[in-house]
Amino acid sequence: MKYNEISHFSHPQHLLKFDFTEVPFKCDGCKEVGIGSHYRCSYCDFDLHVHCAIPSLSIYHPFYTKCSFQFFSRPPGDTPRYCNACEKDITGFVYHCKSCGFDLHPCCAKLPMVLDDGEVKLQLYRKVRAACHRCGRKGRSWSYRSGCKQYNLHVACVREMLVENWHELYFGNGKGSSTRNLETRLPSLKNTLQTPHKRSKGKVKKCCEMAGLALQSVISAVLGDPTTLIAGVIGTLMSRA
Repeated sequence: MKYNEISHFSHPQHLLKFDFTEVPFKCDGCKEVGIGSHYRCSYCDFDLHVHCAIPSLSIYHPFYTKCSFQFFSRPPGDTPRYCNACEKDITGFVYHCKSCGFDLHPCCAKLPMVLDDGEVKLQLYRKVRAACHRCGRKGRSWSYRSGCKQYNLHVACVREMLVENWHELYFGNGKGSSTRNLETRLPSLKNTLQTPHKRSKGKVKKCCEMAGLALQSVISAVLGDPTTLIAGVIGTLMSRA
């Protein structure tokens, strides 16, 4: 459920208002990148993913049937922790299972099990034996796989792509950077696909287009707003890169 305004323990000074942006922001809760729907304090330049702004006190995940994940505002204990979904470090809000020691970023914990934009249907798997289109490796982190089983994308790889492409944008130019700056930094699968030499140019082009659609959907979900609108925005920017 979404509200127009909320109060939040991490920012008691002001109410946070529901907002929407096409420019990436850094969530002040989980410390990860976001885009689209979020809660914001414009006075303090404070932003939260929807999943971080309105967390569940405890959750269960179908990948870990014996686990009960509790919400924490900071990683428990003194040992460095990482997310079991995307393999990135945990530095802020987290869902933690005390019995198993597993950790999940709030947005990773709420990743849709199925992404379907009408063109490409992707299923979330804990592990996929097929190689990832981004890194070429098998296994590793959670992955989204297309129904046709031709496209596989590690959640970890998408996270890495976002960090690689947006670190300079966010830290170099600040949160107010224009969308035009973003256009040249969005990740693309143009040079990462491996297609058989026997395929016709038309089939290769179609393959790349479908993989691009798959990437758009996964990026949207990883950023905390798996909506068709955001996928379309990302698709437009990717086509210009």
